[in-house]
Amino acid sequence: MRLKDHNIILACWCTIKIWIAYLLVKIFYRNDRETIVLVGGNLGEKYEDNAAVFHQYLVNNYTEQMKIYWMYDPKFDYINQHAIPHAVPLGSFRNYLLFFRASYTVHGHSIIYDLAPFMDRYIFLNKKAEMLHISHGIECFKKILIQKEDVPLLKRCNYFNCASNYEYEIKRNEWKMPEEKLIITGMARFDRLPPNEPPVHMKRLMLMLTWREWLFDLSEKEFQESEYFQATVGLLKSEKLQSLLTDHQLELRVILHPFMKKYEDQFRMDGYMNERMSFFSFGEILVMEELNEADMLITDYSSISWDFLYMNKPIIFYTFDQKEFLSNRGSYLDLDKDLYGYKANTQNEVLSYLSHVLNDKKYDNPYFDKAANYIDFFDQQNCERLATELFSKHYVTKRTGFKDKHALPDDFPLVSNEAVQYNCNK
Repeated sequence: MRLKDHNIILACWCTIKIWIAYLLVKIFYRNDRETIVLVGGNLGEKYEDNAAVFHQYLVNNYTEQMKIYWMYDPKFDYINQHAIPHAVPLGSFRNYLLFFRASYTVHGHSIIYDLAPFMDRYIFLNKKAEMLHISHGIECFKKILIQKEDVPLLKRCNYFNCASNYEYEIKRNEWKMPEEKLIITGMARFDRLPPNEPPVHMKRLMLMLTWREWLFDLSEKEFQESEYFQATVGLLKSEKLQSLLTDHQLELRVILHPFMKKYEDQFRMDGYMNERMSFFSFGEILVMEELNEADMLITDYSSISWDFLYMNKPIIFYTFDQKEFLSNRGSYLDLDKDLYGYKANTQNEVLSYLSHVLNDKKYDNPYFDKAANYIDFFDQQNCERLATELFSKHYVTKRTGFKDKHALPDDFPLVSNEAVQYNCNK
């Protein structure tokens, strides 16, 4: 299942626009001297995360040297809300014209969802742009899953940024990425977070679990019977949890992962949410605001936990389906030894750790000393490093010392599990 469904008429119409745009650029922009940068992320649906943070940095610092554009899904209306300059609808003729003229492109999830729809079959036509895949999060929890159709898109990318040397080793040794494509810059969104700043008071708790691709095709009834749903709702229904929220005047905000949106109604059922609990789908909140406002996190294997580690805020990892998760997805981390927060296999353990934090008033993360193992930079200059690496011609020339700068090795890992049917490299 693709992340976005499109009908064949739209696909054909976009293909026509792709070829016309390509030919016009070849004919009329052969000596194009304008430096154009295209940036996109979150499937064009939101202005958040690393791609958006980096885009804002470029707008603030590079507008005199370059023309910078943001690609967005026209079905969503956040462009005016954020006053985003030079925003271009995905799939428009202008989108494709700019894609072939661009000197640089930056995307978070995938080129076909963030930058140019239906471009997977025609990516070979773009030989000009230096392309950067900006990590959605630190790539440690989940092993990469790549469909066959993703390979040409990844091969075409010139650079993959890394948050740290730890992540660099994963992308080099596990992903089999050439060293020339890997740049250690830090994670852009960390620039908007205060490093090592534990909360003074415990007022807001965030519950956010990551997605499970093997749950995508379940019926509503099957999903309600899944361990994922039962563990989540079981925790929210717990009398002890509700008592802790009331006794400590604590707000709990439950945020659903965007890829689990199809099951949103199942989580909104009455019967367990009280006045101290709020449920939000991904489209209803700004994640960066939530990260700053939340004092503590309950998660499973979400990369959002790195943000809480960076800020030195307490984390409870609820690993209720660890065996199934490792069997279906796998992890680069040892989930029994490498976690940087309280590890809870059961609901009772979650509530025990939460009670410990609240009653003992220990609001820092006791595992913060592990942060330096995974995160190299705490200086809030990640965007600056990323821009320097991407735009430095001297640096690019020095790194690309082999014939095909887009080459990936023959043993690049592919997904063979038919149950994993999504077109996303994360």
